[in-house]
Amino acid sequence: MEIPSVHHQDIRFKNLLITIKREDLIHPFISGNKYRKLTYNIDEAKRINATSLLTFGGAFSNHIAAVAYAGNIYGFKTVGVIRGEELALKTPLNPTLQFAKTCGMHLEFVSRAHYRQKNDDDFIDGLKSRFGNFYLLPEGGTNDLAVKGCEDILQATDNVYDYICCAVGTGGTISGLINASESHQKILGFPALKGDFLQQDIRKFANQDNWELITAYHFGGYGKIKPELIAFINQFKKAYHIPLDPIYTGKMLFGIFDLIDKGFFQKESKILAIHTGGLQGITGVNQILKRKNQPLIEL
Repeated sequence: MEIPSVHHQDIRFKNLLITIKREDLIHPFISGNKYRKLTYNIDEAKRINATSLLTFGGAFSNHIAAVAYAGNIYGFKTVGVIRGEELALKTPLNPTLQFAKTCGMHLEFVSRAHYRQKNDDDFIDGLKSRFGNFYLLPEGGTNDLAVKGCEDILQATDNVYDYICCAVGTGGTISGLINASESHQKILGFPALKGDFLQQDIRKFANQDNWELITAYHFGGYGKIKPELIAFINQFKKAYHIPLDPIYTGKMLFGIFDLIDKGFFQKESKILAIHTGGLQGITGVNQILKRKNQPLIEL
């Protein structure tokens, strides 16, 4: 997969420079960190003459959507093992899963109990007996090749920044940023999930210690939606003309602006925030918000 060029968008706020690196604009369907994570994995799948890709994800997974589209355009059969067998009974499917299906992905719905076995050899062997000898992509796409792809996010011109910020899901993106950063830079990760368990996962891939997880902005955990976050996302888009998703990048930017208000960053600091995409999930989130009679994310 070809490495694309990415542009930056500057924001001035309280004597600080915040630059948004618009990874979300890399590709209309394989955007942001998903493009980075898949780049070398797709190359490897081609190299070993694999004919199918299998991966895992939830109902609104950016990774599932990206793998489905990538498989379609690069000639791979795709299988998505989806968390939550009850989702198979919902008609129509939510926009993310319907998009994956339209791209030709076979959706294999499993119970949450079975899904937790996704890293077990017996579970994988059972999938191989059904779907053949596929190229396995882990949940969220994080593996050594994905981290290598995320290292490409930072370029030499990004060395001027004091802080590099990103949302954190499975830890692959932040690991790549850590590995590609300079020693004078501090990498700040904003987890979308509750808890501090990602520290160990990141250390498996990261080769520097210049990073920190900011765990106060998960808004209740993965996929949790709160009115103050939706309000921030809509205000941010109105002010800066940059769309944010409510699962990852919206939480990160909310956290950055809140930390600025609290004096976390030194004056004149230069902050690079990585927009990792994920905008495909907004339509599905808006469906949930509409059912709850709550304000929607403006598209």
